[in-house]
Amino acid sequence: MTFATITALAAAETEHHVGLFDTIGYGIVALVVFLALGLVTLSYRNVANRHAPKAEAYARTHADELTQAGHGHH
Repeated sequence: MTFATITALAAAETEHHVGLFDTIGYGIVALVVFLALGLVTLSYRNVANRHAPKAEAYARTHADELTQAGHGHH
């Protein structure tokens, strides 16, 4: 046997065939992850409006502090 024949036989034995499910499996996992992240993002929708009365009450009680606050203004 020559070196080329031994190398070819070794390469043929170590060759691994990837099935269709292995390839599609990555896509399915990615889709599930993106859908889960999308649901998390949608769960934060309209959060500011849920707490609007509390924010308005805070603004009324701290009106003096809020008008004085700013970037570099004293």
